[in-house]
Amino acid sequence: MESDLLLLESSTASADELHELIGWSLKPEGLCRDDVCVPVRERGALGDESALDLVALAGLLDRPAVSDESGLTAIGAPRARRRSAVVDLVAPDFSLPDLNGGVTALCDHRSKKRLLVAFSSW
Repeated sequence: MESDLLLLESSTASADELHELIGWSLKPEGLCRDDVCVPVRERGALGDESALDLVALAGLLDRPAVSDESGLTAIGAPRARRRSAVVDLVAPDFSLPDLNGGVTALCDHRSKKRLLVAFSSW
């Protein structure tokens, strides 16, 4: 199963690093993992073998991605997984620190009504 979120310290990767970073490899038949391959029609649009564009690769895998000026790259969950969470109305489990210094997980509150307030400074 693919990770929901990948945070990478670069916006590019060599073909040799690719499998370790995102779990996929660039082969002559396309971008592959195990026996699944995604065709790559324009290999040149990805960059050269020493510096492949991770945002472009994420697009081929139907995953949202963004890279900042420093090269930090975030690759989100595949569209099918994001869509199923919305359609099924099931939130993914996560854990957060509580006000008492402990850690609370969403699954700790199954079948209880809770209000979740989210805030982002950006």
